[in-house]
Amino acid sequence: MNPVTPDGRYFVIKGTLWRCTNPALPEAVRQRLVHDLMDARREVKLAKSCGDAEQMSDARAKVQAAKVALGERGPLWWDDGSPDYNRHLVSNTPYEDWYRSLEK
Repeated sequence: MNPVTPDGRYFVIKGTLWRCTNPALPEAVRQRLVHDLMDARREVKLAKSCGDAEQMSDARAKVQAAKVALGERGPLWWDDGSPDYNRHLVSNTPYEDWYRSLEK
């Protein structure tokens, strides 16, 4: 399993922070949005195989919409004024010491 930052805002893959889903979402809503995201990703794969640029654009827009609704992109789901480190290398963020401590 990928490590999650102590504040629950990010998980780490290959040294990069990725924003977690908004934990305040009701489970049924989260599940529906994850289903929508998976459908959209399948549409992206299909569009790639067909070489259809318009279909690809539509599918990517659906992926973006699902990720924003989940809180993984777009407006922050926390309100304490902390900046967003989504897609940043852990080594370039305040989470660096925490992440290094996991390697021990």
